[in-house]
This record gives sequence, C-alpha cells and structure tokens, in this order.
Amino acid sequence: MARISKGNVFSDLGFDAAESADLALRAYLMAEVRTFVERNGLNQTSAAKFFETSQPKISNIINGKVHEVSSDFLVGLLAKTGGQ
Repeated sequence: MARISKGNVFSDLGFDAAESADLALRAYLMAEVRTFVERNGLNQTSAAKFFETSQPKISNIINGKVHEVSSDFLVGLLAKTGGQ
C-alpha cells in the first residue's frame, strides 16, 4: 500500500504544523551546508575551520541530525559562504 505524502515528511511523521515546518527548514538548510562542503572538497575539520565552529557541529549537519542544530545557526553558516 503506497502512502501519499503531504509534502513534508515531518508532518507525515506526526509532528505538529509549527514543528514540522521548523524541522523541514532545518533539513533544507543542512542540505545547503552539506552541498557547500562537498562542492568545495572540505572535510569536517576544514569545514569547521571555514565556518568557525566545532567539528562535532559539522558532523551533526553532515549526518542530518536536525534536532542538534538550530535554523539560526544554519543561517549563520550559510551567510559565511557568500551565497556560493
């Protein structure tokens, strides 16, 4: 039996509207950070230096741990990329 998504996996999993929207935003921002890291050939240590944060924080992003980072933090990282 196929399930039809509502367009937000977090909503499909039962999170309320506000939380599912926040989690979806964080997942999107994390994917953008991962793309930047991969496109620039950075490992976690060099990415941490570039973003001026810790390697464990970068690891959380690379491994998709959406509950471990805030959207504000992710926006701050993306601002450091200069839109690349």
